Amino acid sequence: MEMKKRISLELRNKTPAEVAELVVDNCRSSDGEIEGLTDEFKELEFLSMVNVGLTSLAKLPKLPKLRKLELSDNNISGSLETLAEKCANLTYLNLSGNKIKELSSLEALQNLKNLKSLDLFNCEITTLEDYRESIFELLPQVTYLDGFDAEDNEAPDSEADDDDNYGPYDDEDGEEGAGQLGDYEEEEEEEDEEGSEGGEVGLSYLMKEDIQVMYLSPEADVRGEKRKRDAEDEGEDDDEDDD
Repeated sequence: MEMKKRISLELRNKTPAEVAELVVDNCRSSDGEIEGLTDEFKELEFLSMVNVGLTSLAKLPKLPKLRKLELSDNNISGSLETLAEKCANLTYLNLSGNKIKELSSLEALQNLKNLKSLDLFNCEITTLEDYRESIFELLPQVTYLDGFDAEDNEAPDSEADDDDNYGPYDDEDGEEGAGQLGDYEEEEEEEDEEGSEGGEVGLSYLMKEDIQVMYLSPEADVRGEKRKRDAEDEGEDDDEDDD
């Protein structure tokens, strides 16, 4: 699917100005450029364009509130100046799996003063000698590189926070599907309690209490009645013998 069409579908009857999260992973850009994304997305805070065939960011619109940008598995090799110009408040940038080869390609990121986390995993630049030390020296504002700080301490897991803020199943009130399921289970428990208070005992309750319920077949009833009559007949015979 083309990127422009995908963006249109992702709007889901909203205007671009109402969108805070936009995910267009695995669609296609016809010429390696960003298509369908405009300055109207002024409230956008999270943008993911993973594996869309990008070779350039030249057509990235101004996104003043963008904080997190996912660009992994594309063909970007440089020309990152656009990021500082259009996304000045960026705090997280994922360029893993791109064509970044040299430190000079990242110099433009020095102007992203709020950048705290940078991912370059699976880029050729990671094979350079003293790669990590060089990146931290070039970009002193960056705290975490490929998920670890300069002391090799792992970055705190922020996925839970991201899910809370940008979860794909969140509605406008922030209610998640899991929460709705939890409410349903609580209601079901309340109904069970009400049933018990009313004195009604269900089969599930009997099974929980290990109470066995026995069912007698019609044949068993007939055999029982026959044995009862035979016993009475024997009693009458004994009485006649005594006489």
